[in-house]
Amino acid sequence: MLQIKNISKKYTTGDFVQTALNNVSLNFRDNEFVAILGPSGSGKTTLLNIVGGLDRYDTGDLIINGISTKKYKDKDWDSYRNHTIGFVFQSYNLIPHQSILSNVELALTISGISKKERKERAKQALTDVGLGEQIHKRPNQLSGGQMQRVAIARALVNNPDILLADEPTGALDSDTSVQVMELLKEVAKDKLVIMVTHNPELANLYANRIVRVKDGHILDDSNPFELNDKKIAPPEHKNMGKSSMSFLTSLALSFNNLKTKKGRTFLTAFAGSIGIIGIALILSLSTGVNQYITDIQKDTMTSYPITIEQKTFDLSSMMNAGEQASKKKVNHKLNAVFSNGTDIMMTSKMATSISENNLTEFKKYLDNKDSEINNYVGENGIVYSYDVPFSVFSYDSDNTLVNTNGSTFSNSNSNTSSIAQMNGSMSVSMNADMSTSMSTDMMTGNINSSPFTEMLSGKNDELVSDVIKDNYKVVYGDWPKAYDEVVLVLDKNNEVSLTTLYYLGLLPSKDYKDILKQINKGEEVNPETSKISYEDICNHNFYLIADSDLYQKNRSDLFKYVGNDNNKVEELLKSGITLKVSGIIRQTSDDSSNIQISGSVGYTKALTNYLINYGNKSDIVKAQKNSPDVNVLNGLHFNPDNDSIKIDDAKTYLSNLSTSDKANMWKSMAMTAYADSPEQIQMLDSMTETQLAAMLDSYLENPKDEEMLSIYDNYIDVGSYDDNMKNFGYVSLGAPSSISIYADTFEDKDSISDCIDKYNKDVKDDKDKITYTDYVALLMSSITTIINVITYVLIAFVAVSLIVSSIMIGIITYISVLERTKEIGILRAIGASKKNISQVFNAETFIIGLFSGIIGIGITCLLLLPINAIIHAVTDSTNVNAFLPVQSGIILIVLSVILTLIGGFIPAKKAAKKDPVAALRSE
Repeated sequence: MLQIKNISKKYTTGDFVQTALNNVSLNFRDNEFVAILGPSGSGKTTLLNIVGGLDRYDTGDLIINGISTKKYKDKDWDSYRNHTIGFVFQSYNLIPHQSILSNVELALTISGISKKERKERAKQALTDVGLGEQIHKRPNQLSGGQMQRVAIARALVNNPDILLADEPTGALDSDTSVQVMELLKEVAKDKLVIMVTHNPELANLYANRIVRVKDGHILDDSNPFELNDKKIAPPEHKNMGKSSMSFLTSLALSFNNLKTKKGRTFLTAFAGSIGIIGIALILSLSTGVNQYITDIQKDTMTSYPITIEQKTFDLSSMMNAGEQASKKKVNHKLNAVFSNGTDIMMTSKMATSISENNLTEFKKYLDNKDSEINNYVGENGIVYSYDVPFSVFSYDSDNTLVNTNGSTFSNSNSNTSSIAQMNGSMSVSMNADMSTSMSTDMMTGNINSSPFTEMLSGKNDELVSDVIKDNYKVVYGDWPKAYDEVVLVLDKNNEVSLTTLYYLGLLPSKDYKDILKQINKGEEVNPETSKISYEDICNHNFYLIADSDLYQKNRSDLFKYVGNDNNKVEELLKSGITLKVSGIIRQTSDDSSNIQISGSVGYTKALTNYLINYGNKSDIVKAQKNSPDVNVLNGLHFNPDNDSIKIDDAKTYLSNLSTSDKANMWKSMAMTAYADSPEQIQMLDSMTETQLAAMLDSYLENPKDEEMLSIYDNYIDVGSYDDNMKNFGYVSLGAPSSISIYADTFEDKDSISDCIDKYNKDVKDDKDKITYTDYVALLMSSITTIINVITYVLIAFVAVSLIVSSIMIGIITYISVLERTKEIGILRAIGASKKNISQVFNAETFIIGLFSGIIGIGITCLLLLPINAIIHAVTDSTNVNAFLPVQSGIILIVLSVILTLIGGFIPAKKAAKKDPVAALRSE
């Protein structure tokens, strides 16, 4: 039962106020066919719209089945229209881009009915109006009468209480009008049908009640329905159900609409994709360049780690001092010669900056997993280096024993020795990583001429790091798999220094000695290129002797160094470590900064660990540990407490000397004593070693204490415990000789430097502070700034593109709102809320944004093919490759969707605010 109680409605246009309904009251039965007649402007359509919830009354109340609508809000009216009212319009108001089945389903969809049920009910409703065979057709494929029957089916599918028909036959011919009226008459048997019409004949023929309206008043009611208000319960406020439209429905509506405008949709999506294409291309190029920079950074960081030596000096402070000195203002006139003390100042700065790092304490800090510095360490980690002394020997093709450190040639004669040392240093420095050894070289004045060097180890106990494998290619054999395997390192031209080949015994040593003699004579030498097969090199063995084995115990339980005795050395070779060449590797990069192996023969950390373990368990190390106060080489006390011990140590030392050593000692003592007596010195020169040794023995039979103390102080080198342990090959794993900290990026390297600075601030003792030189910071200080500037420029460019895209999408969406205004009215009439209307247009912008993103990414991928070809041609290199990461592509598609949603937000809100009555009247 529907009650209209004292309803009034006015329309205001500027200063003009028009009364559409004036205190109208009507009661309607649950099932009757009511026809409302009246001239244009009489208020009949306004009355119909108010009953249908499309328009709002100013005063009064609309009561349906005892439920008052006086306090209804927008969402209540939406539910009311969806569940209670069915509309049949003169112009049918079907959505043209949807099938007739979808048109009928819409009301059920908004009601939240399941897909299966709403499809069945929609089909049945169409069957009931005689269109069961036409369900897949579009409205434009039907006649006027068929479209009106679809509208009736849509109005009835949700089983509403009231069916409202606004001029349902106004656009139909007579025969079709009769069919529609018969259908409405049949509906009126079970429901309330209210029809507005200008045709009194049809009204009189089919309606069982006629209400005449004029100037907003009820003039006549042919079959009024009087109610006794006292017997009716007072109306209550209550919602009549829920109505909502799923986002999938909104997508379907928008997608079908866009399909009807395929050309424009594609052009719109393509236009929107231009910004995405620009961003994607910039991002692709930026990603390629950044990847190239990242690779360079990793290579650079691997070649230039932060290396902290046991003894070092602050090169940065020296350079800063020099820079400050160069900027110093001149405070004197240019009228005389003035001194510049910069060189003295820098020398002083260098001398005072020499320091010894406490690497033991610093290693504890690094090994602590909670230390902040571990957050920035690269994939190569932290490498602890230890000075493990060992000697490697080889037999050349003439079976001549050769020491691979070049001492075989250095000991030949004084002239050729210096030349051999110079050649050896040059051959090693050609391959050396100068950054990591710079401070050591400057401190010691030497470059180790041994061609053997430890290779960087990898993660998870891998013997060789991936960085090494990336920069070197195995040309024969394989990488080392055991501690006793090594590789020969070739440069990019498959070459090794000729001097190194002689040092390694791969070429006859006599040939090298001949070359040295020629050079010594001042002759120019132009050696021929030698060729050695891979097989011959891999069949060549090297023999390693740990330095602890070069000391042997004598009869007096002291140890003697036998490294200068070739016979003893050859005996030791039999029990030493045989090093096998497992493979030959070649440098793959032309960039010298990528050289990771400084020598010509690379061994693994496994060999270092083996030698540390071997040396720490050796007899001489154990003996020295058991006797920490006495030197096991000479029996002397390291730190004697009194003169008595010094005297006894001097006697012990002299008595244990060999005949030759005794002769030299006595001669040295006598030469000092007889410095003013040429006759005595001449006599000493004429004596044999045996005679000189006998004289020392005779002297020791009754020496004076003062003389023994003098001999102790002037002629005896006691040595030190630490020096002995180092020479014997003892290594404490807690006290590395150097620490190399690897980073993957400049930013991480800077963070590591900051962590070291924090460490220095936290240590209590200044002696524990770490001093090092950051060579990368000195060489590459401006790289980060350049990268940041480029990044900011790209971000600014992208921001402009995003703004332009958003504005364009907003315009396109606004045009779509104008085109779909009638659809907005239809959706509101069947119960869609303002939020649902916004959702429909948001769905459209979502689809356009998705298409734009996909088109943009697709075109970008195609454009990258010629772009990369151009980059490779211009740079003459394939190192830089523009590419769009999959993740970035997905992000750009999502970004495109978000941008279109933002751009379409205001037009979508505008669409939601449209008056449904006005929207239905639009064309």
